[in-house]
Amino acid sequence: MNDFAYTAVDSLAGAVEAYSRSPGSMYLAGGTTMVDLLREGVFAPEAVVDISALPWREVRVDGEFTRIGAMVSNSEVAWNPAIKKMFPVVAEAILAGASGQIRNMASTGGNLLQRTRCPYYRDLTAPCNRRAPGSGCAALAGINRSHAILGGSEACIATHPSDFAVALTAVDARVRVAGSAGERDIPITDFYRQPGRTPEQETVLQPGELIAAVLLPHASAHGRSLYLKVRDRKSYEFALASAAVAAELNDGRWHRVRIALGGVGTVPWRSRAAEQLLEGERPRGELFAAAANAELAAARPRRHNAFKVPLAKRTLVAALERLADMS
Repeated sequence: MNDFAYTAVDSLAGAVEAYSRSPGSMYLAGGTTMVDLLREGVFAPEAVVDISALPWREVRVDGEFTRIGAMVSNSEVAWNPAIKKMFPVVAEAILAGASGQIRNMASTGGNLLQRTRCPYYRDLTAPCNRRAPGSGCAALAGINRSHAILGGSEACIATHPSDFAVALTAVDARVRVAGSAGERDIPITDFYRQPGRTPEQETVLQPGELIAAVLLPHASAHGRSLYLKVRDRKSYEFALASAAVAAELNDGRWHRVRIALGGVGTVPWRSRAAEQLLEGERPRGELFAAAANAELAAARPRRHNAFKVPLAKRTLVAALERLADMS
């Protein structure tokens, strides 16, 4: 681990000011990802700004949104009564995402900004465009079983790791960010960047900006929603494929259908092709299969992860079947 300057702050102004002192600064909240990457040498910041004392620690139902402060722990979100009632898909995704110990430490903002689990990203001897821009992508010709089949490029096929972000994508969440220029709200579907030629730029955050809160619009609240995750083992494992699904059932037909896929995309994958086929239709098996086929038509599997195409289809169909069976 390299030496770095450490500063603890308790205000946004203090965080931005401390960050601006060095071009190599990084923010630290719960540390469940960052500390590992510091130890492994993936991160070598000149300065670390500890923002864990910032007062964004409340889940608040307010007007058109439920606001989750960036410092609220994942456990607090998952067990919050308002979240469980209005956005069960969000609670289920968090509980599927990590062990209780990690959920107790991980912050809302940190979860959304966690780094890929691509082994080549963490292997300092391997080329990785996310870690070292321009060095290449070892996963393209390497062991790519866990990698993305949607949204990849010749520069990167790393899968986005967050279950939480997949569920947030399915409920049209907005990310409130703050920095020296003030606050702005970003739809979560615009917050993450597909790798293209610049995979090191994972989000649209500007230098010094940090996540202040996540806003869940009440217009997207669905009591009929769920999260289904398929993984190599049942406890604490990243998704091979997952589906966050939500819909209303009126007069026997689905409306306001929202779907996002995880484990298969370079970003939390909003499934608009599937949504369009299901909107206004009566739920039935053949339609679910058609929606899954439409969404995975753009998949680009690699040597070791072609199994993810049928797996993602089956996962989505199974999630839709469960959704249809909900009373």
